Amino acid sequence: MFGYINVNSEQLSEENKKVYQSYYCGLCQRLLAHCGKKGQVLLNYDMTFLVVLLTGLYETKNQKKTFTCFMHPTKKQIALENEISDYCAAMNVLLAYHNLMDDWKDEKNRSKKMFADLLRKHYDTFAKQYPRQVKAIEHYMESLAKYEQTGETNIDLPAGLTGEMLGELFAWKEDEWYHELKTLGYYMGKFIYMMDAYEDVDKDAKKKSYNPLCVLKKENPKDFETLCRLMMTSMMAECAKSFERLPILLHADILRNILYSGVWSKYEYIQLKKKKRKKK
Repeated sequence: MFGYINVNSEQLSEENKKVYQSYYCGLCQRLLAHCGKKGQVLLNYDMTFLVVLLTGLYETKNQKKTFTCFMHPTKKQIALENEISDYCAAMNVLLAYHNLMDDWKDEKNRSKKMFADLLRKHYDTFAKQYPRQVKAIEHYMESLAKYEQTGETNIDLPAGLTGEMLGELFAWKEDEWYHELKTLGYYMGKFIYMMDAYEDVDKDAKKKSYNPLCVLKKENPKDFETLCRLMMTSMMAECAKSFERLPILLHADILRNILYSGVWSKYEYIQLKKKKRKKK
């Protein structure tokens, strides 16, 4: 479920591109500090969004550092780090561990199990620090497994589970912003689940894997594309409303770029692939 919350770099200023990249690098550096190089493998743009969002809201003081990246060894890179970077690195590890274990259970993928075992001690450390978030993730994984076992066809139910879980992760602290951040995360989570299901619907139909959109497509073949677009648009509209209620000025342009444009990058990519297949 990673990889859907990204920027639209074409509509981002050069200055904001550098700022966003610096937060991305900062998250990477915190994963390295906490988990070693294996932690860096977990890096994703979804958690970078959360770093920028929470930093913008709480205006947390950053530490700026330069470092040499093995991916770009000829030029010094800039990283922006703060306590939110540490929090998001922890959430990154907690989610990744459960995703790896889920793949092991479903596919008996030994490499995923081995990687999960390597992360276990880091998972245990973060689990003690963030019991509320861990409880939300564990409840999500257990409840989602039940929906998959029963073949639940109402996509709003598993999507809602994803939203409830992500809402708890977005809510860094139980303070005055707790409920609004939960709301934003809730709709973001539903969007991510729906986009993931939409991307995989044809593949899952062939493999007969669980995907509630397979039923929707079978029952409404002519209206399927419209229905999916409407559902995802509705989720992002609510997510954007929640964001606009937050008093965020710092990095607001970057965050709006993601919420109003960047999140649709994968959808547009899927549409391009479909057009290419039709031309063949």
